[in-house]
Amino acid sequence: METITWQEFAKVELRVGTILSVNDFPEAKKPAYKLTIDLGEFGIKKSSAQITHFYKKDELIESRLFALLTFP
Repeated sequence: METITWQEFAKVELRVGTILSVNDFPEAKKPAYKLTIDLGEFGIKKSSAQITHFYKKDELIESRLFALLTFP
């Protein structure tokens, strides 16, 4: 894995989002959830997470998470 410099890291945007909905993701190779995340001014985004062994779907609703929005 390649290491980035501090100047490259400074360009990365980290935002806090709120999970609005969690659904099963049966098409995934490994067990995962489909997440709908409210990122405020950046809008509603969709993602997935392989966290089914750690959380139940109802535990994740309204939870907060960090989202990486840009890569250098």
